[in-house]
Amino acid sequence: MIVIAIDGPAGSGKSTLARQLANALGFVYLDTGAMYRALALLAQQKGIDPADERALTRLAEAMQIQFRRVDSEQRVLLNGEDVSDTIRHPDIGRLASRISVYSGVRRALVAKQREIAQQVHGLVAEGRDTTTVVFPEAVLKIFLTASPEERARRRQAQLREQGIELTLEEVLREIRERDERDSTRPDSPLRQAEDAVRIENEHLTKEQTLQRVLELYYERVAHSG
Repeated sequence: MIVIAIDGPAGSGKSTLARQLANALGFVYLDTGAMYRALALLAQQKGIDPADERALTRLAEAMQIQFRRVDSEQRVLLNGEDVSDTIRHPDIGRLASRISVYSGVRRALVAKQREIAQQVHGLVAEGRDTTTVVFPEAVLKIFLTASPEERARRRQAQLREQGIELTLEEVLREIRERDERDSTRPDSPLRQAEDAVRIENEHLTKEQTLQRVLELYYERVAHSG
């Protein structure tokens, strides 16, 4: 099993990079954030209090989540239902951020993430603790980041594509709040792993970022071989 792990704050381009990297290498793409979003959606549907850690943990342990490739696009299945688009709504993202601080929830989803990795030859995982907690033995670790302002501009553009209009100030405020929650939570906070390669991609194109990581990967593979 070969694992490449990518961490970074919201709007840093982790998902895009991970998808491109998985496609380039023929690996499976593991979107850990989608798992927390799926749990948030399920909790909302069932009317579970976001403050009820015990109920959320039980829900996380019981839910079935799959990643399926359809026409070159990865879809997210929650208990057999395609929720790929629904989980991208900002409200679900905010709820996912709130419930992701719970240790029980994180343990349950980390276990599922590791199970997925055991079933494949190569995996590209992205999230906020994939390099530090989920896959500490990954062959390559990347910490991808950019300034809050640049990340807010990117997120605003993504939301606009979904038909959601928010001002840049609103998006930037949410980005900063998310950064604060992610980096200060007591369990698995967002931080750069000591052996991760930091890439600041504010002035890099998606293609340049991908090429940089591919070069790093092949260097590691050649070195380890």
